[in-house]
Amino acid sequence: MSKTKVLLRNLGPGLLFASMAIGTSHLVLSTKAGAQYGWIMAIPIVLANILKYPFFEFGVRYTSVTNKTLIEGYLNRGKGYLLFYAFITLITTFTILAALYTVTSGLFINLFKVTEFSVSSVALGLFVLISALLIIGRYKFLEVSLKFVVSILFLALIVTTALVIAQGQVEPVDDFVATPIFNEVGILFLIGLMGWMPTTVEASSWVSLWSIEKWKNQEKPTLKESLQEFNIGYILTGILALFFMVIGWFTLYGTNTILSNNAVSFADQVVQLFTTHIGSWAYIFIAISAFATMFSTCMTAHDAVSRVSLDIIELLFPTKKEIKTKRNFALIVFLLAVVNFIVIAAFAANMGNLVALATFVSFVVAPIIGYMNLKNVMSEDVSKEYRPNSNLQILTYIGILFLSCFSMYYFYIVIA
Repeated sequence: MSKTKVLLRNLGPGLLFASMAIGTSHLVLSTKAGAQYGWIMAIPIVLANILKYPFFEFGVRYTSVTNKTLIEGYLNRGKGYLLFYAFITLITTFTILAALYTVTSGLFINLFKVTEFSVSSVALGLFVLISALLIIGRYKFLEVSLKFVVSILFLALIVTTALVIAQGQVEPVDDFVATPIFNEVGILFLIGLMGWMPTTVEASSWVSLWSIEKWKNQEKPTLKESLQEFNIGYILTGILALFFMVIGWFTLYGTNTILSNNAVSFADQVVQLFTTHIGSWAYIFIAISAFATMFSTCMTAHDAVSRVSLDIIELLFPTKKEIKTKRNFALIVFLLAVVNFIVIAAFAANMGNLVALATFVSFVVAPIIGYMNLKNVMSEDVSKEYRPNSNLQILTYIGILFLSCFSMYYFYIVIA
């Protein structure tokens, strides 16, 4: 079998990772980064993708070598590791999905001009639809459908970014003053951007679970093939993040435009910033691309959090009866929909608070989870020839140190 055919056959976990990552961190935060701070935001975006790479790579490596999920590895390191991860998962359960569905609902209202519906009512419809798709179609449907969505999205963004660059950067207004980065507001934004760039670090275990699920229906790939497939998805997320940043920079930086925290208003601003700079003919093209981005992210994140929850429950409360059944998967998908719908209704479409809380938690715990993942791949579970090389280990420690120092600096300026 040719290398191309092998790669196409193995496409799945890395693709789902890309689809899940290309959501709030890209559409919302990368666009806002370029719009408010300009080209300089390419630096933290690239830094975050490089420094957090080992944290995610270890999830693929550990599972490929051991046939166990990262979460099982946490339990092998000690129950405290698993309890910590369970606590983080509990927090993200009430923030990540709610934030994603809120943004997606705002885009839906804007796209179809159904302003008579509230964000919470549209979110309810999306919860019902996506829950049904996950319960009926399960992993196979998720993988097949997202191969088309991600491909179309990537092509659409290439075209859009090229058109924006061809039009040239928007003229700054006379009274424009560059937004400061290293104050409390700027640092908080950087933490949000890097916390979810390319995505939350606890998602490293999500890729691990998707890999296990994919191997149930096909021959397991080698470690080299698994890492190759993941790397393609990872590089794709980094490129698209820069595309969104460039679009925000070329279309809004220098205009004193403030992107709204309200889901519907933000959706309208995002679509309009494209069409104003490119032309009204691009409206439907841009709106559908943005909605498809968030819809696919909602699907992958909802599926992943459901799988992670079942895995944690099974490991914390071992019984002779299997926990990870189709029935229990359907139940957890439904419960997550109900819980996050309540959160959305309570926040009344204030996307900013949801995203800020979710990204802040992700940033603070990133170095801890990165260290936990390193402990997994350097343990006796993984034979020496399959452990990460010295360069990857050094990059891991640099990432842990950098993110830890950045978190402490934020706490310092808040307290001071």
